[in-house]
Amino acid sequence: MNNVTDSEEGEGGPNSQGDANPKESSPFINSTAATDVEKSQQYDGKSMALFEEEMDTSPMVSSLLSTLANYSNLPTGSKEHEEAENNEEGPRPSKKPVKAPQLGTLMGVYLPCIQNIFGVILFLRMTWMVGIGGVFGSFIIVFMCCSTTMLTAISMSAIATNGVVPAGGSYYMISRSLGPEFGGAVGICFYLGTTFAGAMYILGCIEILLIYIVPQAAIFKIEGLEGAEAEIALLNNMRVYGTIVLSLMALVVFVGVKYVNKLALVFLACVIFSILAVYAGVIKTALEPPTFPVCLLGNRTLISKGYDVCAKVIEIDNETVTTKLWSSFCDSDSLNATCDEYFTNNNVTEIQGIPGVTSGILAENLFGYYLEKGMILEKRGLPSTVDPDSLTTNSNRYVLADITSFFTLLVGIYFPSVTGIMAGSNRSGDLRDAQKSIPIGTIAAITTTSTVYMSCVVLFGACIEGVVLRDKFGEGVNGNLVIGTLAWPSPWVIVIGSFFSTCGAGLQSLTGAPRLLQAISRDGIIPFLRVFGHGKANGEPTWALLLTASICEIGIIIASLDSVAPILSMFFLMCYMFVNLACALQTLLRTPNWRPRFKFYHWALSFLGMSLCLSLMFICSWYYAIVAMGIATCIYKYIEFCGAEKEWGDGIRGISLSAARFALMRLEEGPPHTKNWRPQILVLVSMDATQNVEQPRLLSLTNQLKAGKGLTIVGTTVQGTFLGNYTDAQKADQSLRKLMETEKVKGFSQVVISSNLRDGTSHLIQVGGLGGLKHNTVMVSWPSNWKHPEYYQQFRNFIEVVRETTLASLALLVPKNISSYPSNGERFTEGHIDVWWIVHDGGMLMLLPFLLRQHKVWRKCKMRIFTVAQLDDNSIQMKKDLIMFLYHLRLDAVVEVVEMLDGDISAYTYEKTLVMEQRTQILKQMHLTKNEMEREIQSITDSSRGSIRRKNPPNVQPQHKAEGGDAVTEKPEDKVQLIHSKNASTPTSPTSPTPPAEPPAGGAAAWTESKGADKGRTLSPSAPAEAGKDLFSMRPEWENLNQIDVRRMHTAVRLNEVITKKSKEAKLVLLNMPGPPKNRVGDENYMEFLEVLTEGLNRVLLVRGGGREVITIYS
Repeated sequence: MNNVTDSEEGEGGPNSQGDANPKESSPFINSTAATDVEKSQQYDGKSMALFEEEMDTSPMVSSLLSTLANYSNLPTGSKEHEEAENNEEGPRPSKKPVKAPQLGTLMGVYLPCIQNIFGVILFLRMTWMVGIGGVFGSFIIVFMCCSTTMLTAISMSAIATNGVVPAGGSYYMISRSLGPEFGGAVGICFYLGTTFAGAMYILGCIEILLIYIVPQAAIFKIEGLEGAEAEIALLNNMRVYGTIVLSLMALVVFVGVKYVNKLALVFLACVIFSILAVYAGVIKTALEPPTFPVCLLGNRTLISKGYDVCAKVIEIDNETVTTKLWSSFCDSDSLNATCDEYFTNNNVTEIQGIPGVTSGILAENLFGYYLEKGMILEKRGLPSTVDPDSLTTNSNRYVLADITSFFTLLVGIYFPSVTGIMAGSNRSGDLRDAQKSIPIGTIAAITTTSTVYMSCVVLFGACIEGVVLRDKFGEGVNGNLVIGTLAWPSPWVIVIGSFFSTCGAGLQSLTGAPRLLQAISRDGIIPFLRVFGHGKANGEPTWALLLTASICEIGIIIASLDSVAPILSMFFLMCYMFVNLACALQTLLRTPNWRPRFKFYHWALSFLGMSLCLSLMFICSWYYAIVAMGIATCIYKYIEFCGAEKEWGDGIRGISLSAARFALMRLEEGPPHTKNWRPQILVLVSMDATQNVEQPRLLSLTNQLKAGKGLTIVGTTVQGTFLGNYTDAQKADQSLRKLMETEKVKGFSQVVISSNLRDGTSHLIQVGGLGGLKHNTVMVSWPSNWKHPEYYQQFRNFIEVVRETTLASLALLVPKNISSYPSNGERFTEGHIDVWWIVHDGGMLMLLPFLLRQHKVWRKCKMRIFTVAQLDDNSIQMKKDLIMFLYHLRLDAVVEVVEMLDGDISAYTYEKTLVMEQRTQILKQMHLTKNEMEREIQSITDSSRGSIRRKNPPNVQPQHKAEGGDAVTEKPEDKVQLIHSKNASTPTSPTSPTPPAEPPAGGAAAWTESKGADKGRTLSPSAPAEAGKDLFSMRPEWENLNQIDVRRMHTAVRLNEVITKKSKEAKLVLLNMPGPPKNRVGDENYMEFLEVLTEGLNRVLLVRGGGREVITIYS
């Protein structure tokens, strides 16, 4: 079997060229790694001789399961690069042992998501947002954004648990769900969003550094500058320092990702301590509010560095002295100086900046207070005397609004603080159980962060004065970070904590974005990006890092955090919108591969999430939204039309035809990926003399299999010539259409006129369908009357169909006893669908019960999977492996491993083989006349009568040669029936009544059977020792038999024993169908083997795979 890593590469691993590559490297079919000797050993012995001719293409289940159980999924990310760096000194081993991923839900998903979601906006803009938008408005914004991410997380959980998601996160999930065009467009959007997020974090880091930690480090001095000049100086400082920090961070990422990974926990601790400090501060305000005075002139907030004492004059030694504040508004220090009119008319008051959670300030902060750029921050409710005709002077003494604010701007600035929900799915390769951890961890992280955000909105509004909240840079509270004024024990906890957390987030963005670009480049779907797939020897994406740093620099040049935030909001919203769209489409289309383990999703929730994302994009900034959608559309069209040609007809009809043609041409490009495989069924039916369908239940079964929503063609052959039988063909076509309508089978009918039925059926198999829209599965009913001489041609046709489907690599479904199958109106309230998985030929046996159980007829049936263990198989390990395989396939089934040890070939098997060869001789006499045929049957019956009777103990007589047929008392018809009956040699056969029991006479041997069910498995002489001589005198008859046929009959008998024992009461049994003999000599024997294999079972569906994988563990 292949090494497991091959299967990873085949599904989009580092060496694959994306899903567009039709060649699949699979651990299941046509494996080249195993030698022929190993394969032949799988079939050694007599137990599996029936399947030995196809051992090259269909491995034994036991060998397949051990490969699947060892599946591991390590990401092509920082972990390997770190290991590669560590190993660079010494010689690199050719194959490193694969370590199983160890991270659980907490460390692998929950904490990374927490770290990515909490960020710069919470510390730098949350208080300002509450002050401007009010508690109500801010709560609505937070609720909308958190609802969007929660709905997206639900959709993402469904996609992430729909199979194994290799590292690559959202890009991988969307590209594999919606195809390369959407995947490429969304991947680039997500990449740009992550890159601009890096720029935003760096700008936040510089803002904290220059405004709150070391203001004197500014290169462009802001002191003494006013209005636009001060703003330009601040932005220039951001640009210079931002570029320096970006260069340093890029260098750290280039030198070694391991340093970033090691510091991740430190950065996370900073975030958590900072948030805890805020909550501690809130509790402290209830007990003892901190002293943070704010000075107001009238109702206007004053800049704290413009005064030393919040008063116009003070008394010193009974003398009135003017203050620094007086000097700011008057032309001199004297009391009779000329002062600003507003200063003269209004009093100076000092209010508490943080009155505390019990102060009742919440009522004042409930509603929004939107400001124009340059407006003075004013406190509601305070008297203010202002001359409406006079202009505002000395505005630089007041705290001013730096930007014009409105509701939609707040949404755009806030949204980046809820992004980061993909952190868990991006690390899926490191998780012990990704399908369990991703939904729980992500949803828990979003719930936690949403609770923190919503509580912060209320608590900020309840604790902090409105003018302080609206003071973005803390100019009225001594230049303190506003959220820091609330923190306990010191504002520096928040300042230092937020500084390190923004540094960490920036480093992680610069680590993640290049890897995402590298994954897109290596998929090869955007040709001009292929150069960015290359990197250092250890796989580090050097070129991608260079491009990321260049795009990040664009964000740094913009320099304003409030301007960059809406840009990355657009790209993230676009990405989340497509995640929701992918989930909704997969759910509505009901593709067979859509089987998420996460069950709490619904297409309506996904559509709601998608609508919210689209609405938020236009709410944030309609022009940014149009640009982002334009970029995504251009990429989509570039991928779609790169080398493709498209023509449009006129009108709706023309568009429909062109779209159909375009779709068919796309299907022609290569075989579908395993995930897109669905049964496209060609149903072969036969018509009676009045051109009505003989097996209508075939169409009922087809309808029940159509959960896969594939193509259905119902075909039949009319014997004759086109000119002479055209009306019969039309009648047959109408009959087919009518039955398809009755059975609710959506598809096409096809009638072929041919000189004989054999050629007609062959033509249907060859030319059914159109272009890429062809059948991949053929369904044909079992020829129930094949033993009768007049149906000789019918079973020959059947075997030719088996051969043709095998040659054409088509799957084959053969329902046996089709008349006993349920109609569409019936319902099974309980029962089992039993799958007997003996050889693996593509996974059809797994897929069919899943599709059937989507239909209301079979919905209540439980699925059971049986596989056969032989002498040298570890059945306990096989069961574990099979359970793990089914877990990866997201299939719910009871698993049982049946041990079938290699026993001796029983007398029953020899007798069965003998009768089979006699029947073959009879059927070869088809060209004789009826009388000659009867005579031939009579002579064969006479010569073989003794050996047949030996199987039945009561009938054993001393062996005397019958002369002239005197000893034969049955009628010739009975003899024919005796031979033709499928139970001819079984004593319990209903078609051959057992005569009264007689004691064995004359010392003949008697065959003893163990419990009847073993059908003569133990062969022991019940007579004395001399009777044993007679026993062995019969061996020569058996020794002349073909030993290969004996072994195959042994397989059929043994398998039938275990199947009937376990699945007698099953509603349906699915079973691997052995391949037909390579030469046509053994056709009759092949039918007999299948008959014996399925004997005693009510409904059997024999299944042959088409030689390719139809089911996958991948997403």
